[in-house]
Formats: sequence, C-alpha cells, structure tokens
Amino acid sequence: MFHIQVCLKLKMIPDIGFGQKTRVALDIGSGVADFGALLMQHNVTTLSIAPKDEYANQIQFALECGVPAMVATFATRRLLYPSQAFDFIHCSERGVNWAQNDGIMLLEANRMLRAGGYFIWAAEAVYKRIENLATCICWELVKKEGYLAVWRKPLNNSCYLNRAGEVQPPLCDSDDDPGKVWYVNLRTCITRLPENGYGANVTTWPSRLHYPPDRLQSIEMDAYISRKEIFKAESKYWNEIITGYVGAFQLDMEAALHDLGINGWVMNVVPVSGPNTLPVIFDRGLIGVRHGWCEPFDTYPRTYDLLHANGLFCVEKKRQRCDFSTIMLEMDRILRPDGRVYIRDTISVIGEVNEIASALGWVPALCETGEGPHSSWRILICDKRM
Repeated sequence: MFHIQVCLKLKMIPDIGFGQKTRVALDIGSGVADFGALLMQHNVTTLSIAPKDEYANQIQFALECGVPAMVATFATRRLLYPSQAFDFIHCSERGVNWAQNDGIMLLEANRMLRAGGYFIWAAEAVYKRIENLATCICWELVKKEGYLAVWRKPLNNSCYLNRAGEVQPPLCDSDDDPGKVWYVNLRTCITRLPENGYGANVTTWPSRLHYPPDRLQSIEMDAYISRKEIFKAESKYWNEIITGYVGAFQLDMEAALHDLGINGWVMNVVPVSGPNTLPVIFDRGLIGVRHGWCEPFDTYPRTYDLLHANGLFCVEKKRQRCDFSTIMLEMDRILRPDGRVYIRDTISVIGEVNEIASALGWVPALCETGEGPHSSWRILICDKRM
C-alpha cells in the first residue's frame, strides 16, 4: 500500500526530474525509510530523519537497510544542515506539526530547501492553516490531490519583497547567517536567498558532482592554496585510496565511489572547528551534517562501515575542548565490527592516535599520504575486528 502512495507522489510532479534536477532529498518522519529506499532507484540520495523514541527505532532500521538516516528532531534549534541543502523535502502526516508556533518549523524547512525546490506534504487533509503559511512564505502550490500537496519555493527574493503591507512572517535580518546551525535557535522569519544566486544555480546530476559550485568561493580557507587545487587534490587522493582498498570497504570519497561504480553513500561530517564546506557538499549532490566531535554523534551504535578523519585531531588539539580518546571512543561506538578507519593527520598527532587505536583493540597500520596539499601528513589505517 505504501509503495502505491509513493508512486502517486512521484507521478504528481513529473517536472521534478528525479536523478537529474533533483538529487538530494530530505524525508521527515521517515517511518521505515521506504520512501528513501524507493528514491534510491531513481538515483536520488534521501536523508531520512526521525526522533529517537520508545516505540520504534526507525532510524536504526533504515541504517541497517543501507538507507542514509540520522536521529534528528524539529524542536527549538536549527537542524544541522545548511541553507539550500535539499532539492526536495517530503513529510508524512506523522512527521511534524507545521502549524504550531506561528509556523516556525515550516520556516526551518524553508531555510533548508533549495531555491526552486519542492516540498511535498502527505496528510489526511491539507489543512487551511498550512496552505496559508505556505502562501505567506511565497511557496507556489504546484499540485493538490486528495491528502497530497506539493509546493515549490521561489528562485529569488522578489516575492518576499513585494508582499503587501505588514505580512507575516518577516524576512530575516540581512546579517543573519542561514548557514550557521550549531546551537542556533529557530527563528520566525524567512531566510533570505543570496542575491548572487548561489545555491540556486547548481548543474544537473551527475555533472554537479565534479563541477566546483559557486558557493565554493564563499568558503573561508587558507590563503596559501586555492580552492580548486584542494578540489583536484582531494579527488586524486580518494581515487587512489578507494582503488587500493575496495575490498575493505570527505568530500570526495563518495565522488570516487561513484566514478568507480561502487554502490555506497557517505555521510560527510563537517567539524564545527573548521571551514564550513557543508553547502558545497550539498551543491555537489552529496549529503552531510555539521558536528562537534567532542559531543556524541546523532546516530545508533554500529552505524558505519568506514570512517575517515581528515585533519580532525590536529584541529581539536589546538582547541583543547576534549582529548583524542573521547573522540575515538565515539568513533568506535558508531563503527561496525569489521569496519575500517582512515585517519589522515599531521605526524605530530598520529603517534598519539596510534596508541589509542591499539588500546581500543583496533589493528593500526601507518602509511604515507602521497602527493597533494597534505603530502607531509600520514595516514593511519585501523581495522576494527569482530
């Protein structure tokens, strides 16, 4: 029955271009992630999110089935995804009460939805209050059929600026950064779209995977190396790594998997301690999350088959918020038995990390990094045994 409903949803919006125009989706209140699993067949990567509850560990089930998923809740703070992250957002009736608190949660969905992206809501009735909220934030009602409704977000700020009178909700202040998500409270205002079109003008899949997005230019990075050089070096590094260790099975790990025809998805975790490259990850058609590794990661134990840490420990050592063992214990918690860890970092910290890895029962091996901007670094490859 559920698959019939899903097929109806897909047929309602034939212009959405699943697998080409629409590559990254968010499924809220995912149930058992059937919707995300079906969209995989359409070459769409769907991140399924739901709260951890006492009745059903939905997200754990989704992860065991191989569907991208995280524990996440619409509550008082922004979700840990950037502005204009998702080409498509889907929510079932059991997901979120969008009408409460003056539509503050719908405004959060609007922040994460890409300009020109689609929001589909499935409920027993399309409540008038939700329709009014959608109109106030300039969403266009594309289709309404029974309990299904599809809206589309505008491509620019024109509609917001041309609203008559004191229409609520207001636009967010111009100095509000919609990309800041770590411990940032929800706001009852409409996130402004960049006047330069960043985020809206991404190419279609799969060309967007290898095309440096416009938002790459807005990322603050070290001046001594260009962004395009990093882009190129990371691609070369991951093609070498994946080619050499296919049997074991950040930014370009998934690109290498795609180019080599390996079926897999990657949760790119951008540390709050470093440059916020998360918008670029989503612009390329991949998924990710912002996170501070001195805190637990929002997932279940034994979630991931492979972990990769690139320069994480040397940055955290400077910040001195927590020690290496705290981070590595959390890595061990979310790594499956027979999983593997790649730690690429400076020589000065690899020795300490190596000792902790052995204490955890991992089997570490040290190797060179090869060419690239971090050629003086080392890679520690650790296997977690059964």
